Order: sequence, then structure tokens, then C-alpha cells
Amino acid sequence: MTPAHRRLISTWLFVLCFMLLGMIAIGGVTRLTGSGLSIMDWQPVSGIIPPLTHAEWERLFALYQTIPQYHLQHEGFGLEGFQRIFWAEWTHRFWGRLMGLVLLVPLLWFVVRGMITRALAVRLFAFFVLGALQGAIGWFMVASGFRPNSTAVEPVRLVLHLSAALALYAAILWTAFSIRWPTPVASAPAATRLVRPLARVAVGLLCLTIIAGGFTAGTHAGFLFNTFPLMDGRLIPADYARMTPFWLNWVANRAAVQFDHRLLATLTVLSVGAVLLVGLRARGLGEQARNALLLLGWAVAIQYALGITTLLLVVPVWAGAIHQTFAAVLLGCMLYVLHCLRTPRHSPD
Repeated sequence: MTPAHRRLISTWLFVLCFMLLGMIAIGGVTRLTGSGLSIMDWQPVSGIIPPLTHAEWERLFALYQTIPQYHLQHEGFGLEGFQRIFWAEWTHRFWGRLMGLVLLVPLLWFVVRGMITRALAVRLFAFFVLGALQGAIGWFMVASGFRPNSTAVEPVRLVLHLSAALALYAAILWTAFSIRWPTPVASAPAATRLVRPLARVAVGLLCLTIIAGGFTAGTHAGFLFNTFPLMDGRLIPADYARMTPFWLNWVANRAAVQFDHRLLATLTVLSVGAVLLVGLRARGLGEQARNALLLLGWAVAIQYALGITTLLLVVPVWAGAIHQTFAAVLLGCMLYVLHCLRTPRHSPD
């Protein structure tokens, strides 16, 4: 692969990652506005066309009036109110379809022109398949919101949908990094021996924090204790372990779910601090790796501040969506650091 082809293909993959960030942001708005259940069917192809007549709008609104969310949360808000939440969900689904085209069409062109190897082509086609599967997971999540007496989707399915999106984002981003910078950038690999394990721990903690954040969103735990750092005057909420078996508290007890998210976020910040402390003092990392560490430091500080802001403001839509999206940005910064610290190995040419 020529240097020009590397720049072109990696830029294309970076655009896809940026679109995934947009998808995560739109998904956050959809969730926080209660829009996700407004479209009652899943039509991967024909669903790209929105309602074009008043009769079609009335039909869809009548269909929406049959589910519990309408009667328990939105009863009486009329066709205009339904259209507002419909457009949020339609935009979310349309953006996913658009991403599929942005991935598939250039990929076919690159394959026909012989600009990428077979191994890379197989990997990128796998990303397309995983993206389509993510759409199916999204419908699996939405369908859980049609249960009796339900106004939202099941938290476990929400976490699955978010985790799958972030896994796809991480895989595409890492591939883009490997194409743009096929060889390690650290000038002294020995300097990374201590930093790299610490960075891996930080990535693991961030992933756990994001999962806990998904349960916080899915159970609406962010609306429960809106003070920081204490929760109702206590460091650990009084009813943290009220459910049995104990593990159920981690996914269904709102007090425990929010505490876990706070704790994991704080541990993530501390782990990143350790990465910076060791990494910036190491000799021979190279300018790119050092800049990646500084970028990571700023990103984790911003995300932690966004989390506290979202909590204290009682989860407004704008803050919740930004906080959710910036979690993916922070994950990207961590992956960039890991990529800068990697050891020599074969790149996906």
C-alpha cells in the first residue's frame, strides 16, 4: 500500500469513526427524549423513507398509541408531539443506514482498484456485517420497550447496544491508526514496558465505567442522587445491597448502579493519572506518544467534569448526550495512546 493510499484509506476510516460518534450522540438524544419507541417496526430498506402523507402519519400515530409508553408517559400529546419524537428516532436509524453506505461503497471501489490487500478487505467487510448486526441489536433493544407497563427499553439490552457500537468504533479506529502509522512511533520501545500495562488497565476501567454508565442510563439512576461527591449525605448509599442475589444490585438497584458508575469513573481518572505520571517521565517515547498522553489527560478531565455537570443539573438532554458521546472520544484517546505504545508487529496492509 502506497503512502498516498494509506492516507486516503485511513482518512475514510476516521470519517466513519466521526460518524459513529454522531450516531452515539443521536442515540443519546433519542434515549433522553423517550423517542426510541416511536417507530413500531423494523424495515431495514423501506424504513429509509419517512411518512409522506397525513394519512400515513395518522396510521403510525395510531400504532404508537397501542403501546404502554404512550398511555403512561405521552398520552394526550397529539400528532405534533408524536412527530417530534418520531423524527429523532428516524434520524438515528437513517444515520445508521447512511454509515453503511459510506462504509460499503468506498470499500467496493478500493477492492476493485486493488488498493487494499485481501486481509484488510475481509476485515473491512466484517465491519460492515457487524454494523448490520448492530441494527438488529438495536431493534432487539427497542422491542423490549413494548412490554406491558413499560415506558423504556430493558437496561441490559441498552448496554448491549451501546457496547456493540463502541466495540465497532474501537475496531475501526484501531484499524485506521494501524494504516496511518504502520510502524511504532516510540523511539525507545523499552520505555513503554511500564506505561503500556498501566494504559491497558486504564482502558479496561474505562470500558467498565461505560458499561456502568449504560446501566445508569437504562435504569434512570442519574436522576436519583444529584449531589457530588456524597449521595444523600453518604459516601456509599444506604441501600446499596438491598437486592438479592447481591449481583443484581449492579444492574437493577439504582443506588448501587449510580455509585458503581461514580466509583469506576474515579478509578479511571486515577489510572490515567498513573499513566501520565509514568509515561511523561519516561525517556524515549517520542513526540507523538507524549502528545497522545497529554491529549488523554485533557480528555479524561473533561469527561469527568461532564459527568459531574450532568449529575448536578439532573441529566438535561444536552449534557447527557455530550457526556455519552465524549465517553467514546475518551476511549479513542486511550486507544491512540495504546497504539503509540505498541510493539512492532505486522500491520493490516
